[in-house]
Parts: sequence; structure tokens; C-alpha cells
Amino acid sequence: MPVLDRKVCKAARMLIDWKAADLADAATVSHDTLRSFESGRTKALSRENEEAIRKALEAQGVQFLEGGQVAAGPGVALSTERPSTP
Repeated sequence: MPVLDRKVCKAARMLIDWKAADLADAATVSHDTLRSFESGRTKALSRENEEAIRKALEAQGVQFLEGGQVAAGPGVALSTERPSTP
């Protein structure tokens, strides 16, 4: 699984209309960890935090698209069947 890009993470969060705090809470990572990652102050997440963030977003219907699936680079899409928001 490719490393989660900070811009893709933020785009995924915006796609489901979540604030950073919503994602941090759902993924059980600190708010500062998520803010630092999305802003670029932190270049990479720990494997555990990245996995937790991916799972929290995927549970809300986010699908991660790797480069070449639909465009030249990575991206996100929203499943048509989306669970209710927290």
C-alpha cells in the first residue's frame, strides 16, 4: 500500500465534509498529529497512524485511487453507499 499523501488525506476528509478534529477522533490519533501532517510540518505518519486514518476514511466510503487508476497521480473517490456520518 503506497504512503498516504497529505493532500490526498485532506481531500478525502473534505470529500466527506469532516473537520480535522472529526478525522482525528475517528482514527484515534491526536489532533496535532493530523494537523501537522496535513499542513506539511510533519512529512510522514507512523505506520499505525496512517493505517488508522485510512481505515477511518474508508469506513465513511472513501476509496483511495493510486496513480494510473483514473489519472496520472493519486486521488480519492466516494462510494455511492456511504454510512451515516459520526
